[in-house]
Amino acid sequence: VTAGFVVSVAAFWLARPTWQSLALGGTVGLVGESLRLWAAGHLEKEREVTSSGPYRWVRHPLYVGSALLGIGFVIAARHALVALFVVLYLGIWLSAAVRLEETVLRAKFGDEYGRYVDGADVPTPRRFSLDRVRRNREPKTVLGVVVAQVVLAAKIVIDV
Repeated sequence: VTAGFVVSVAAFWLARPTWQSLALGGTVGLVGESLRLWAAGHLEKEREVTSSGPYRWVRHPLYVGSALLGIGFVIAARHALVALFVVLYLGIWLSAAVRLEETVLRAKFGDEYGRYVDGADVPTPRRFSLDRVRRNREPKTVLGVVVAQVVLAAKIVIDV
């Protein structure tokens, strides 16, 4: 979290957004957050191997969504060092998170998770749920995305 905070502060400080870069980056970020919302609406953390919604096609849709959010921010920020910081941070953080999560899921769910990884499981029949989105704390991420867009827009308006 500390490294993420430092990267965020540096990224916002260095960002040189334009309305065009903000719109394009915001669109990419919207795709990323939409994927995260869809995933959060299906995920039952620590209860099961979720295989409904985007989990039918992608093993870690929340992380894919986070990567898209990062790419969207890089596009919006329009600065080479921001791109470098964000890509390095996400590369390190996401690969570590995936390794840890896979280890935990294999330990907790054993063969069931192995079948999911191999594509041999039967998808969980489940509908999207806003209550699950809330329980998985995705509204905090949505708020963070909105705040980031507002801060970048403010940088354009006050020309800093």
